[in-house]
Amino acid sequence: MRVSKPNVFAVLLLRLRGMKGVFLMAKIMLEATGLHMFYGERQLLKIEQLQIYDMDRIGLIGENGAGKTTLLQILAGEKKPETGTVRRFVPVAVIHQEGKAGPGEDREFRARFRAQESRESLSGGEMTRNRITEALSSHPELLMADEPTTDLDQEGLGLLRKTLAGFQGAILLISHDRMLLRKLCNRIWYLRDGTILDFPGGYDDFIVERDRRMERETFEYEQYKAERKRLKESAQRMAERASQVKKAPGRMGNSEARLHKREWTDSVLQLSHAKRTIQNRLEHLEVKEKPKALPEIRMKLGITRPVKAKTALECACGRLQVGESELLRDTGFVLPTGSRTALIGPNGCGKTTLLHAILDQTGDEVHFQGKARWNPAVQIGWFDQHHEQTMDRQKSVLENIMETSVYPEHFARTVMACLGLRGEAVFKPLNLLSGGEKAKTALGRLLLMDCNTLLLDEPTNHLDLFTMEELEKLLASYGGTILFVSHDEEFIRKTATRILRFDEGKLVTTEGGWGEMKNPVQTDGTAEDRGLEISRLEMRMAVLSARMARPAKGDRPEQLQQEYLELVRQIHELKVSENHSSR
Repeated sequence: MRVSKPNVFAVLLLRLRGMKGVFLMAKIMLEATGLHMFYGERQLLKIEQLQIYDMDRIGLIGENGAGKTTLLQILAGEKKPETGTVRRFVPVAVIHQEGKAGPGEDREFRARFRAQESRESLSGGEMTRNRITEALSSHPELLMADEPTTDLDQEGLGLLRKTLAGFQGAILLISHDRMLLRKLCNRIWYLRDGTILDFPGGYDDFIVERDRRMERETFEYEQYKAERKRLKESAQRMAERASQVKKAPGRMGNSEARLHKREWTDSVLQLSHAKRTIQNRLEHLEVKEKPKALPEIRMKLGITRPVKAKTALECACGRLQVGESELLRDTGFVLPTGSRTALIGPNGCGKTTLLHAILDQTGDEVHFQGKARWNPAVQIGWFDQHHEQTMDRQKSVLENIMETSVYPEHFARTVMACLGLRGEAVFKPLNLLSGGEKAKTALGRLLLMDCNTLLLDEPTNHLDLFTMEELEKLLASYGGTILFVSHDEEFIRKTATRILRFDEGKLVTTEGGWGEMKNPVQTDGTAEDRGLEISRLEMRMAVLSARMARPAKGDRPEQLQQEYLELVRQIHELKVSENHSSR
């Protein structure tokens, strides 16, 4: 890989508390200026300047279709912007969201992630592991990752989090895994309306600051509307008063008429001057745009024909086998009506295969000896990982939805607006949509069907964070029965009332959700994680110190100092916690 030599350095040699004798150098690893990109007539990106520093851990977030993947590809050199330049001063590698990949050449990473030679039978999680190891095997100094948690099981998620936390270099991450964003990131780039809003701190800090900005922008917009209305009304009153000033009557004498004319003229001039002054203030009033509300679902799904029986499904599984691999034997489960059950297990254990089996949709390689007895009143809505195949790519979002909707068009458009596809977006053909927008379309179809039982296979894949959080609320208020596969721990915690887990060829049920499992899958350590977190924060302090010593264009010294002091506080708390744990 050809790499440009850096000509811009923000360098500071310093000794950090707790790192005696260790000197660090912070440098700019990537710089982008004047990036502009169009998608048809729509301007997708309009970014004046971006910089990535050594040991930055940047979370790139935004709504589906905002251009996150396009921006990452431009920064990585995989796509050219229409205008602008990107300078990469260090080797860069990308963990792509999709596509085949080999296991990489680094034996340590191959062993850690159990990477396998590429073949058609690899599961989604196994292909993700390959993409991770292939990127890491090139030993980059700047790692870019586009949804690297896609299809990973709990073990894989834990390995990825620890590997990224220990990565010696900078990271640019697109992810809807909130736990990963919380534990890893020290900066958040929020892509909105084609521009980047740079938030120092982690994901939770971003949420707090974003909400504050939204409140401030809303207040300023309301103040602007009130002042604009007041000035318009004042101008209208001046105009009305001017029109009511009477001219001299025809029977009035000449001397009286001249006097009245002067008074009339003076009055009209004064009112006209007052009106012009108000109009001038109105024209120079600083315009405040109405802040865009975040995607939010404010509706509860109705169930037109609920299942009255206590049980929606009884499944007895004598054997479930794919080719020569046996997945389940002599096991089974029950799906209570109204429950929300998360189906979990390692990559390749057979979660998706089991869903296909109980739907009687297995292929030739799958052998299912058993019986799935659905209650006759059950009406199933099915969300497949390959949901795109169930829709017509040439038809619009709205056309695809209305083909199966039992609701009128105006209601369907309201639902899609709640899912983030607003206005003219519903008229776009499927083949022009991003992966997340296609997922929203498929979910919209499902929610508008006449069903009382939902089977969802990785419903949060490709969704942006905002829609995913609102989907959690929606499903939590759903009046029917849900069985879903997910690897997103936070989504499971907030949605599931029961856990159905693959465990050495058996299905184990836990009532009460994730927190009630006796031996939940551990995705993170304790003392080891604290050590990694302290190292990460200290590295970030070094970067901030360098930037405070030689601020780059766009840096705000008071903001850098505030973040630095916050890091000092966090490190102190972690070290206190570490000391207590070691006693």
